[in-house]
Amino acid sequence: MANMKEIAKIAGVSLGTVSHVLNSSAPVREPLRKRVMDAVDALGYQPSQLARGLRRDKTNMIGMIIPDITNPFFPAVVRGAEDVAFANGYRLVLCNTDNDHAKEIVHLNELRTYLPSGLIVIPSSFSDLTAQAESYRKSGTAVVCVDRLPRDWNGDTVTADNENGAYEATNYVLRQGHKQLAMIMGPRHLTNAQNRVKGFRRALSERKMHIGPEYIQEASFDQHAGHSKTVLLLRMIPQPTVIFAGNDMIAFGALLAFREAGLRCPEDISLIGFDNLELAEMTSPPLSSVSQPGYQMGTAAARMLIDRVRGDDSPAKHIVLETALKIRDSVAPPRVTPARTAPATSRKRGKAL
Repeated sequence: MANMKEIAKIAGVSLGTVSHVLNSSAPVREPLRKRVMDAVDALGYQPSQLARGLRRDKTNMIGMIIPDITNPFFPAVVRGAEDVAFANGYRLVLCNTDNDHAKEIVHLNELRTYLPSGLIVIPSSFSDLTAQAESYRKSGTAVVCVDRLPRDWNGDTVTADNENGAYEATNYVLRQGHKQLAMIMGPRHLTNAQNRVKGFRRALSERKMHIGPEYIQEASFDQHAGHSKTVLLLRMIPQPTVIFAGNDMIAFGALLAFREAGLRCPEDISLIGFDNLELAEMTSPPLSSVSQPGYQMGTAAARMLIDRVRGDDSPAKHIVLETALKIRDSVAPPRVTPARTAPATSRKRGKAL
């Protein structure tokens, strides 16, 4: 592999001149700079980012940690962050935690050895990374949390307006005439799930409506959990006429449970989701959903991070991006007569069988 000494020899310049050209550490006259770059091209030289980072205490790497690469929402956030990072001369390194805090800690500890300039984190379930992130920040590495916030976090954040998005979605189904609502929320320890429930409850409270606690089911943000919790809700008496899914993956599981139960959506039961994934337009029926701007969350986080790397030392920033309700075909006014009831021998009002 070519090195700087070989470049200096071919270009007929000093090693210091090569260093100044490659590292932009001092001005170099254009004829000398061109000779150096011609030698670089001829030799196919690739600088060692790690060696460069050791000299500068930081590499041009930005670490990004996400909880679930299989959830279609997160790649949009990653793409937004990567586009901004690349345009500014940084390279994004992606780590997936599988929503496992222990795995998250391993990634945090190992990324530190690569001297990243910054860190963008979508926390895992039960994440408590405040101490680790504070250690990064004390060493001069910027940290931004996106989408969800760990406990006691007081640093930079980029989130969506989860509460208002859920509030608008709930008001929409209430205007359709639904009175028997249910919600499958995400894990209740996650801040985005908490805020979506707040919006749901606020809309009900303003109309002086009350639903039993059993009609709000907690689930992980995935299709399997959405399916199992929907099966549970469909056994309730009275059966809900609409289900608000805490994210679109939960909603996809709910649609499967509807089909298995012989229920038509929205004729027999309505459904609304949260995320507005591309797949939401392809389901049968197309899914009404709250759109949160994943790509913009990624770009905002990366811009904030790069500003910090370049010297912005202002107080912590908290960006909250607007959501928007996308109305499709999965919500309709409720039927006057319930589409389905549990067998008479097993009825127990307001409880799962």
